[in-house]
Parts: sequence; structure tokens; C-alpha cells
Amino acid sequence: MPTEATTTPARVLVIDDEPQIRRFLDISLRAQGYEVALAATGREGLESAAAQGADLVVLDIGLPDIDGHEVLRELRQWTPVPVIMLTVRAGEAEKVAALDAGANDYVTKPFGTQELMARIRALLRQHAGAKEENVVFDDGRLHIDLARREVRLDGELLALGRKEYALLALLLKNAGRVVTQPQILREVWGSTHVDDTHYVRILVGKLRQKLGESAVSPRYIATEPGVGLRFIESK
Repeated sequence: MPTEATTTPARVLVIDDEPQIRRFLDISLRAQGYEVALAATGREGLESAAAQGADLVVLDIGLPDIDGHEVLRELRQWTPVPVIMLTVRAGEAEKVAALDAGANDYVTKPFGTQELMARIRALLRQHAGAKEENVVFDDGRLHIDLARREVRLDGELLALGRKEYALLALLLKNAGRVVTQPQILREVWGSTHVDDTHYVRILVGKLRQKLGESAVSPRYIATEPGVGLRFIESK
């Protein structure tokens, strides 16, 4: 079973054009207690990541539509999700290129199941720790310390509801990047609410009110129409 202490299982997105690899990983990952999403092309994978989110991506370099390196580049424009690259090319240059482009790890085909599962567990642990530790925002007015779960406005402790805090924390962890509405719904309400977009509108309205800002001239939370929300980094 995954070692992460989460209320829901980690979601692993597998992007690989080989049906036997997808089937094998689907069975292996589910046996370890993970939630699994499968995509046969790079574009399918990007759409799945944007619509449903992922805690880790297993990405094949050789895809039929767009190269795995291009998929990685697109992912890195808006998410820090851990990515393990799969490749049949064992050369050092290929591995270095993948890591330099933002991959967290790589595995050469054919690979051992136990080794891959160990790498997945390690990356999920690292990513969970990185998301919670040392994430502090302070612009002199608003102070957020995720490790302490503390939010202060003008020095006063701000009383936030559980979901208000969850939304603020999610946006801050991805500061400067757009977090899509489906991602927000999945992270804050769960995967059964990915179509309830009005939840996001209501919640961000309440959060903005407590932060003393408006949607017209936001100081902290910007709306990207039709896409999602973005925490505004300090200038």
C-alpha cells in the first residue's frame, strides 16, 4: 500500500502508447492501492492531467502524436507534479535531456516492477513533503505559513473554513501557475465533484472577501476565465 498518509489514494497517470504496458502498470499500481488513469497519447495525457489532476505521472518518451519531452514541457508550464520518464533509449544523453527538461526520474524499458514502485513511493514522499514544508508567503499584509497552517491578515489570525484554507493552500503551492477548475474541485471536494464548477465560484468569493480583495482588482487570487485560478506572486 502507498505509505502516504492521505485520505484518498494517490492518483498515478500513465501515458504510454503500448497497450500491454498500460495494462501491466494499471494492474500493478492498483494492486499497490493507487488510483490509476491511463492515456495512449500525449494529448490524451495532457487533457487528463488538466481535467482530473495527478499526483504522479509515468510518461513514455516515444509517443505517437507528440514526443514525451514536449508533453513534459507542457506539463511544467503549469504543474510541479512528479514525472517518471519511460524510455527504451538507455543512453546518458537521453536521460540527461529528460532530467534537464524537468523530469524527476527515469526508468529504462524493460523495467522491474519493484524498482518502479519504489521510485514512485520515493517521489510521492518527496513531493508531499515539499508541498507542506517551507511554504511561506508574506507581503507585509498577508502572511501564510503552510507548515503551521497559519494565515494572518495585518497581523491578525484569519479564521478560514476548512475548504477556504484548502483552496488557498492549493493555489499558494502552485503560485504563479494556473490551477484548473477540475483540479481545484478534485483536490478540495473530491473526484466526484469535478463538474460542480459553481462550488469554486462560491468558495473563491468567500475567500476573497476574507482577504479583503475583489475579483475586479485582485491582489492575491486572479481568475483566468474559463480555465481556473492563479495565486499572484509578489512583484
